[in-house]
Amino acid sequence: MSDYHLAQLNIASMKQPLEAPGMADFVANLQRINELADAAPGFVWRLQDEAGDATAIRPFGDEMLVNLSVWRDFDALRAYVYRSAHAEMLKRRNEWFDRMGAAHMVLWWVPQGHLPSVGEAAERLELLRAAGPTARAFNFRQTFPAADAHPLAAMTADS
Repeated sequence: MSDYHLAQLNIASMKQPLEAPGMADFVANLQRINELADAAPGFVWRLQDEAGDATAIRPFGDEMLVNLSVWRDFDALRAYVYRSAHAEMLKRRNEWFDRMGAAHMVLWWVPQGHLPSVGEAAERLELLRAAGPTARAFNFRQTFPAADAHPLAAMTADS
């Protein structure tokens, strides 16, 4: 068993406000998809406010939704993203979100028990954008094993 968990951040630029009719199907499925994640094998944690809502947290701007979560490993996250009902929503993302020119998703290893802050996640996304995939910030296309995280995993927004 690894001493690390996999953190992930993805951001999405909404085409319309959440209250707009064009976002209705997305909003109608949020609770179901979040509950699916919460119950998924390997799920550890996700960012949400006191009411259980992540859409109210807008650190990247009013039009940007953020998803920050921690998973046991790649296999657990990959199974949820691509082999659950989440995949149905992923296929429809172009209905609700603008295409982003820069990287909008980043993965990195964190020590078990560490819950990453939004600042830490933003730092990892910027690192991926600036340097491409490295052991400190990577994506599904180019991954790095948790063993590579050892000297880097404890990096925080303060480092």
